Amino acid sequence: MARILVSDKLDKQGLEILQAAPGLEVDNRPGIPADELLKIIGGYDGLAIRSGTKVTAAVLEAATALRVVGRAGIGVDNVDVEAASKRGVIVMNTPGGNNVTTAEHAISMMLALARHIPQANATLRAGQWKRNDFVGTEICGKTLGVVGMGNIGAVVADRATGLRMQVIAYDPFITEEAAARAGIELVPLEELYARADFISVHTPLTPETRGLIGEKTFALMKKGVRIINCARGGIVDEAALLAALESGQVAGAALDVFAAEPPAKDDPLIAHPRVVATPHLGASTGEAQLNVAIAVAEQIRDFFADGTIRNAVNVPSMSAEMAGMVAPFVALGEKIGSLYAQLVQRVPLEVQIEYKGDVADLDIRPVNAAVLKGLLAQVLDVPLNSVNAPFLAKERGVKLVEVKNRDAEGFSNAMCVSFRGPGDVQVIEGAVFGGNIQRLVRFNDFYLEAVPAGFILILHNRDVPGVVGRLGSFLGEHGINIAGLVLGRIGGEAVSFFHVDSPLDAKQLEALRQLQDITRAQMVRL
Repeated sequence: MARILVSDKLDKQGLEILQAAPGLEVDNRPGIPADELLKIIGGYDGLAIRSGTKVTAAVLEAATALRVVGRAGIGVDNVDVEAASKRGVIVMNTPGGNNVTTAEHAISMMLALARHIPQANATLRAGQWKRNDFVGTEICGKTLGVVGMGNIGAVVADRATGLRMQVIAYDPFITEEAAARAGIELVPLEELYARADFISVHTPLTPETRGLIGEKTFALMKKGVRIINCARGGIVDEAALLAALESGQVAGAALDVFAAEPPAKDDPLIAHPRVVATPHLGASTGEAQLNVAIAVAEQIRDFFADGTIRNAVNVPSMSAEMAGMVAPFVALGEKIGSLYAQLVQRVPLEVQIEYKGDVADLDIRPVNAAVLKGLLAQVLDVPLNSVNAPFLAKERGVKLVEVKNRDAEGFSNAMCVSFRGPGDVQVIEGAVFGGNIQRLVRFNDFYLEAVPAGFILILHNRDVPGVVGRLGSFLGEHGINIAGLVLGRIGGEAVSFFHVDSPLDAKQLEALRQLQDITRAQMVRL
């Protein structure tokens, strides 16, 4: 008998699915305090949550019997996925259950912002009749800039088109052809800022997108622009937004998410007369709550019934027998995809994966998905897995080509990935040694043997004496410790992979690029 703890409020139909499942014992304790959860979690095999429960590393450490966490909803920000993976705990979510609901909330917020609906309602309820104070603006004919064309952003764009808005979008991981099919004009981010009357943000919160909308970007926008954020708190710099509202550069803002939730009661941004704010209601509709409750209950039930894994964010979907053989290539493939995405910052038109030697005899579909997952994970606000990564890549115009070459020369277990973009091809090859030792062995025309892990400074330079010495001095002066170094060279050019203990910031990278004989310098994390 497997014990399941439901620690957040779950729709009645979801609970009934779990309670009726043979072999499951269900404890429904929504709102359980964090300290109490720590005390009892060790007795449970499964955990069903929403956004309220924080599944921290400490909780996972105490969860000695836990096998699966099911999140009713798309976001897993409240789950330490890395800690769960290390402990062998599968983390599932329910992608798609609240896409429409969240998109509709963004559209509602935009309309409320344009017509001052909350403010007008408040004054009328207070017995005041202030028609002249709330002159709004029409939506029809205005330009909406959508930053991030993931599942939710695409729905927002579709609904805005129906409102007869001109929709422009920025998303480096969608091709112009795919955007054109959706009737959307794809533009550079700076152009979006300059043209949009309304800007709606739909990106994940990553180190790259934190503060994406801030002081510098506000200066690039039209005077009187209106900002909508129903994605993640922290993408919009709240202090910079408040200043832009005070100066009149921004005419208004609609916010459903905040850097700290709940925000302070005296938060001046929420109190601002031209701000519409809601308490993270993007997924809060009856339909969405029901959909995700049923989905997560069915996923947990099926997992304990026959081991079926659906919508897992930290493991590929594959049989137990195949997992041991394919898992090293899954990990390597995801890192190759991530490496390309971090270096090139655009979507390729085609990804060709050539499997060389013994690996060609395996079921490598999870590896294909892992490459695409690593590629897309840099920009999409969707927990990716072997089920949805290929679909999302295809949706963005990425063609996947698989080649198996059992008689290939060179490494006996290797995968060579060619990313074909507009006018160029980037090639990254990896190999697995001794069952589970992963290495990057080719980077375009350079052959090397690099560990695909941690912070890596990738340098291109002229192959002349003194470069490594100057670089070592530079890193030492900036307090950057070198953990490892591999080199490759050909025809007077060289590439270096410096493993470092901490990353270089943008200012340090720019200074590094000015060093003699350095032609390119980029920072990645694998």
